[in-house]
Amino acid sequence: MSANGFTRMSIYGINLDLFSSSPIVILKVEEENRYLPIWIGQPEARSILMKLQSQEFSRPLTHDLAVTLVSELGGTLESVTVTQLKDSTFFANIRLEIGGRFVDVDSRPSDAMALAVRSGAEIFAADEVIEEAAVEFEEAMEETPEDEVVDKFKDWMDRITPDDFQQGR
Repeated sequence: MSANGFTRMSIYGINLDLFSSSPIVILKVEEENRYLPIWIGQPEARSILMKLQSQEFSRPLTHDLAVTLVSELGGTLESVTVTQLKDSTFFANIRLEIGGRFVDVDSRPSDAMALAVRSGAEIFAADEVIEEAAVEFEEAMEETPEDEVVDKFKDWMDRITPDDFQQGR
């Protein structure tokens, strides 16, 4: 964990929750085998995947437009942070630098991640969120048999309840 209460993350990938058919963006704690799964919407998952797969379109998509607007107004997208988990909902913050001052904007994590992959912004998560919701593997997921990874996430999803996400636990 970090000294300032936030830990650097990277987007490990996107999976599909077979029970709800909802996409899950999986953030990885850098230098650790801990993963933070966040359920997101289909449009945001497509937006993230398209950029991760280097797909280009002749016209800007919504998240491309947002990054362009920030840039054209003289700003940069500095970082995105998953800030809290409250009532089973993740919250995020987008930090912009505009004219030498920092502006923090409330965001859904899915939109924040879609902007981060387009802008190269750093991704962080609050240590409290990681402690509450991350899944840990003994070895890197790349080295773990796929069925074991799926079983670990299924086991976690079977054990988790909305009460587990209550703030202060």
